[in-house]
Amino acid sequence: QVQLVETGGGLVQAGGSLRLSCAASGSILSINAMGWYRQAPGKQRELVATVTSGGSTNYADSVKGRFAISRGNANNTVYLQMNSLKPEDTAVYYCNTNADIWRGGMRRVGLQYWGKGTLVTVSS
Repeated sequence: QVQLVETGGGLVQAGGSLRLSCAASGSILSINAMGWYRQAPGKQRELVATVTSGGSTNYADSVKGRFAISRGNANNTVYLQMNSLKPEDTAVYYCNTNADIWRGGMRRVGLQYWGKGTLVTVSS
């Protein structure tokens, strides 16, 4: 299977910055895309940013110009640089990957995996 481990959450004042990291490990043959989602209290999980294996990125309108997603050199890591943080960015941030894995003697294509999440709290 695949494990995703997020690090970098914490408490920051409004206007500050944080950098989240996520590392994927396991029976990975290739990673098709990685991304970050978030879930605030009482709200549904929403997309923050994604990046494909080809480097194409996609951002939620609410974070465009403030957040930047990037892939690590090892290609199994993803980062989210968050600048100009606002109280409304407070949420649990989850790492996600779409990957091809080897399982049961076969290539399994396009499976989704989630990390356990890391809490980001932005104080006003």
